Amino acid sequence: MSTRVDTEQIESTRSEKLLAVLLAAFLLVGAVWFYAKVPAWVDGALPQVDDTAVVEAESRQAEADQARWDAETERDEARLQLDLEREEYKVALQEGEGVADARQEYGQAQAKYDQVDAELKAATAASGIAEKEAEQARDAYEQENRSGLKAWLVAGIRLAFVAGWTVGAYQLMARLRRRESRYLTLAFAGAAVGAIMALVFAVDYITDYVDPLDLGPFVLSALGVVATVVAFRVLQKHLAARVPGRRVRKGECPFCGFPLHDAGLDGGPHCAGCGRDVIADCAACGSPRRVGSPHCATCGAP
Repeated sequence: MSTRVDTEQIESTRSEKLLAVLLAAFLLVGAVWFYAKVPAWVDGALPQVDDTAVVEAESRQAEADQARWDAETERDEARLQLDLEREEYKVALQEGEGVADARQEYGQAQAKYDQVDAELKAATAASGIAEKEAEQARDAYEQENRSGLKAWLVAGIRLAFVAGWTVGAYQLMARLRRRESRYLTLAFAGAAVGAIMALVFAVDYITDYVDPLDLGPFVLSALGVVATVVAFRVLQKHLAARVPGRRVRKGECPFCGFPLHDAGLDGGPHCAGCGRDVIADCAACGSPRRVGSPHCATCGAP
């Protein structure tokens, strides 16, 4: 039994829609895997950018962080010792015995605390400087990668993949529409994956240079409105191109939709609604042919 049907006059079943969604999910997994693997493949094919500066800067940052943590530990121990000596000094003052020794030990503990506190401040400042240097080294490394051949190759391969996928999906949709195939629903899954990957590509690379949050809600709203209007216009063009054929199938005028006689030529060569020609000569055989019909009834030419 043939599955060739009028795709504009049927609805996909729930099972078909579910299978289309599952297909889209599996296609999306493969597309995302390919998209994420491109940098690794390019890395293996091109010489690596020297990251010695980044490694050294991160090593200095790690040493500075360790020194700061050690200083914090010493400061905490010195504070604890200072509190103990302060309490012993208070007890000595209350009892009136060993005041001089308690005062001396308390002074030594205070001096020790001041020393380690100063060391902690210096270690914290050094850690901050090392962190900034490491961040600058990473930024320079990433900038070198972004502006180099590797970044252009990665972006080019990803763009070719996304564009090829999207164009191929829409071409497949158009072909299946012309063939009036029930597999058109599956083509929608491929087109949906192409749209998602195009959005991923756009966000991935646009955000490298522009922060969408800095644009403000108004600009984001305007971009959304423009994108929606463009999509609506494309949809209207597609629907308008399908209208004449659908009207002819229903026995209507392809221009205004006025009902015509079911027997092709019995109603005359003009539409009773708009007066335009609804019968024209076939370009292949010259026989009368209904305007908007997909094939000539005499020779079968499209």
